Amino acid sequence: MDRRSFITKAGFAGVGAAAAATTLAAPAIAQSLPKVTWRCASSFPKSLDTIYGGAEVLSKYLKEATDGNFTIQPFAAGEIVPGLQAADATAAGTVELCHTVAYYYWGKDPTWALGAAVPFALNARGMNAWQYHGGGIDLMNEFFNKQGLQAYPGGNTGVQMGGWFRKEIKTVDDLKGLKMRVGGFAGKVLEKLGVVPQQIAGGDIYPSLEKGTIDAAEWVGPYDDEKLGFQKVAPFYYYPGWWEGGPTVSFMVNKEKWDSLPPAYQSLFRTAAQATDADMLQKYDSLNPAAIKRLVAGGAQLRPFSPEILNACFEAANGVYAEMEANNPAFKKIWESIKAFRNEHFLYAQVAEYSFDTFMMIQQRNGKL
Repeated sequence: MDRRSFITKAGFAGVGAAAAATTLAAPAIAQSLPKVTWRCASSFPKSLDTIYGGAEVLSKYLKEATDGNFTIQPFAAGEIVPGLQAADATAAGTVELCHTVAYYYWGKDPTWALGAAVPFALNARGMNAWQYHGGGIDLMNEFFNKQGLQAYPGGNTGVQMGGWFRKEIKTVDDLKGLKMRVGGFAGKVLEKLGVVPQQIAGGDIYPSLEKGTIDAAEWVGPYDDEKLGFQKVAPFYYYPGWWEGGPTVSFMVNKEKWDSLPPAYQSLFRTAAQATDADMLQKYDSLNPAAIKRLVAGGAQLRPFSPEILNACFEAANGVYAEMEANNPAFKKIWESIKAFRNEHFLYAQVAEYSFDTFMMIQQRNGKL
């Protein structure tokens, strides 16, 4: 047999062996990936494509990674249960999974909110660092497990805006008697400064502002706020949303369902959730700059909260925290962890990050970029 003939025949044999190996391996792989079909109750409407889209992104990643064996079907708020009942439905086993924000349930126990955002805590980068490398995920799951849930970060909006106001807010006195659509910790803190917090669903905010039923409302940020047209009825757009420096959106899984998943699927889920977490923040960072330009062109008047107002809110927030720490051991344990991490995070952030960002912002303002 000549050399060329031998190589040709050996090559075909190699291809055949590889094909046979693939054929033989496929059933083994399929057997190691059982069929799992879950439903995910979102707390968000489909119109908020970026934040609702997080559940779709997770579903896509898991389906692709398991060759279609692990599938999750997202349902928008109201399709199975109301958006603010998503975690309750998951804990009860009505659905296997939800995509929600933990501070929606702070009325049950303020500790819930620490898994999402509380006033004057961490920004998105700091929140992710605390959760993934500061023990935050484990600390929160100690608490969530007692609620029948296992949770992982599944998105972040970045620091939010401070909301839409029908009139300018220049001093703390301007807050007194102000009826504002705001919930959670922010409402409790602002209440100490004379604000009258209002709980109003997203679809009812615009008509409430238009009729004067409320004087102000906070929502998310430029990209999401633009969809609701607030600048037409409440032109003053304030920043920053000090109550949501880096709000985490979470995937919460029924604890029994989580424990029944094969370890490989648990690992894939955590990886896909972390990828979704990063993806959402990247989308907001990409979409918000153009949105805020359009809002300003449409009549929005940007205003910063004054140092007087921010300082008053900061002190009021610390008063609320002191009360909670004194009466809630679970809250105290997690909040002490966040506070310690916050101190180190902002100590370093002002060295390189802040200096670089500030310099580049000055160049932008000078028209040099």
